[in-house]
Amino acid sequence: MFGKKTLTEAELIKGCIDNDRRCQEILYKKYFPAMMRMCMRYTKDPEVALEIINNGFLRVFQKMHTYAFKGSFEGWIRRLVFHSLADHFKRTSKSIRFLDINDKDGPTSESVLNKLYYEDIVALIEHLKGTAKEVFWLFAVEGFSHAEIGDKLDISPGTSKWYLSEARKKLKSLVASQLNIKHHAG
Repeated sequence: MFGKKTLTEAELIKGCIDNDRRCQEILYKKYFPAMMRMCMRYTKDPEVALEIINNGFLRVFQKMHTYAFKGSFEGWIRRLVFHSLADHFKRTSKSIRFLDINDKDGPTSESVLNKLYYEDIVALIEHLKGTAKEVFWLFAVEGFSHAEIGDKLDISPGTSKWYLSEARKKLKSLVASQLNIKHHAG
């Protein structure tokens, strides 16, 4: 907002592309709460979440010129912040398999997940039920080993591996159906 005038989304985007600090501040303040909520789902440390968000917004400002005005602008921002979130977990945990749904015997392109927005991925994961969902989160997002998951959930490491396998199968099926729906709709 400059003075009493409220900027349109397009004006805000153009201002950010032109490196206008006021537009960047407005955009950051507008989308910060939603990005903080998203990051706090994965880390309970507000300082870590803030670091992730700031890295994400740096990406947003660096890539703003690539936004094609297709789909939700907030969804586009979420995707870039989500990539920062994934990078953080990959960097801080050697054992992490962030949202890895590939099986050794099944050729699944990494680009498949890149075609989905953050909301799509979370919605798909929300379809998982019970222990399978919990094991998937602990293994794929938080980076726990099967032995650690077994201790946490009072199951054997083999049972943890089975639940992870079941979660991956379900997610692969859901991703395939989601992409098929998007392909037919597009």
